[in-house]
Amino acid sequence: MDAFLTNFNSIIWGAPMIFLILGIGVVLTVGCRGIQIRRLPLALKYMVKNEEGGQGDVTSFQALCTALSATIGTGNIVGVATAIVAGGPGALFWLELAGLLGMATKYAEGLLAVKYRTFDDHGNALGGPFYYIENGLGKNWRWLAKMFAFFGAIAGLIGIGTLTQINGITSAAETFFDPNRLNTVSLFGNDYTLATIISGIVVTLLVAIVLIGGVQRIARVSEIIVPLMIVIYVGLCLFMIILNIGKLPSVIVEIVQSAFGLRAVSGGALGAMMIAMQKGIARGIFSNESGLGSAPIAAAAAQSKEPVRQGLVSMTGTFIDTIIVCNMTGMAIILTGAWQTGLEGSAVTIYAFTEALPISQTIASLLLMICLSFFAFTTILGWNYYSERCLSYLTNGNTKFSSAFRIVYIAAVFIGPYLTVTAVWTIADIFNGLMAFPNIIALILLSPVVFKETKSYFARLKEANGGELPSVPLSGVSIDEE
Repeated sequence: MDAFLTNFNSIIWGAPMIFLILGIGVVLTVGCRGIQIRRLPLALKYMVKNEEGGQGDVTSFQALCTALSATIGTGNIVGVATAIVAGGPGALFWLELAGLLGMATKYAEGLLAVKYRTFDDHGNALGGPFYYIENGLGKNWRWLAKMFAFFGAIAGLIGIGTLTQINGITSAAETFFDPNRLNTVSLFGNDYTLATIISGIVVTLLVAIVLIGGVQRIARVSEIIVPLMIVIYVGLCLFMIILNIGKLPSVIVEIVQSAFGLRAVSGGALGAMMIAMQKGIARGIFSNESGLGSAPIAAAAAQSKEPVRQGLVSMTGTFIDTIIVCNMTGMAIILTGAWQTGLEGSAVTIYAFTEALPISQTIASLLLMICLSFFAFTTILGWNYYSERCLSYLTNGNTKFSSAFRIVYIAAVFIGPYLTVTAVWTIADIFNGLMAFPNIIALILLSPVVFKETKSYFARLKEANGGELPSVPLSGVSIDEE
């Protein structure tokens, strides 16, 4: 089974998918005139200043935090380590490039999510790729929308939303509480530590408690936990880099050389480059989810009247997730040589923390366990919301199916700790790829709409400010067509 999954994953994440994801990022970057660079300051200001008068379920900032709760998880800690161990330091280069181009992709997804969303009889916002496929491309494309919704529900249930996240939490708990595996229990024909079993049960119970409250409770929890943990984790990584600042120039050279296979033996440069590219981009997409179509589901719930404005806010999610958090993790791992130790998963990042910071391995393990646990926990919550929205689209809003799915989702969290790390990540990668394909097709076909909306918004913004774009957003008030 492992061999089959590995081969299937290599097909899904082969050269066609890599170039397709990078290609749509390039197209949107050129068509929107480098919006992820030129408009980043404005996007960051919009991020913390909610729009007034918009219809939706949560504020723009809460929608962003919900999206970030789903994106910032084990991919930022375990995923980056896995990519660098498998693909070398060059994987970080491709991961960051995927993130930079992914910002334009995420912008387009957020824009389309608000433009083509609908509202149910109770006033709840309904949006995401399945709605911008159906409403933007027409009823004849509903099959593509259903394909996305199906793969999205499965990805959340047995891939990126549950198994990888709980597996990362319990692995970190075991590394901290029982690294030598002295206290084990035999289950399902294998030995598991008490730390793994207890932490898995505790997280499962906490997930069940929060999920009962729906999207509003998920948003409130994410709004508190996500910003706090980002600041703590990025601060620790920056401290590591500062303490090893002398190694930084050589590390940057190593990353670039490895990215293009320049360190490979004669004749193996192309192969080394493709491995670095594949691992880096796959993990980058896993982490920031640009192109997957998951984040627009959260964006559609935002209280916003301007699609472009929400697109800019959505774009900051990829900037924070990949350009900042993933980059911090990767630099720490390469600076310390942790990727060459023969370790895997969270143990690689723990080694980097231990080597780079003037602290013991026990404290390093504790800090990383706390960060990873909170990141992964919020990811589980965010992906439950995504999965349920996908299922709701498939079942025409049947609440019985949603309630049953929530129980199965919690059960998947419960069994996640007892699966192997390799199999878990391979399954997650496969469904990420299957989920991304219909969404990217929609983005390609709807890109003219993105370009038109972008041009119109900034023209109106410029006109409203007397011919100049403002350095600060207009008092939070949306610019209406009139």
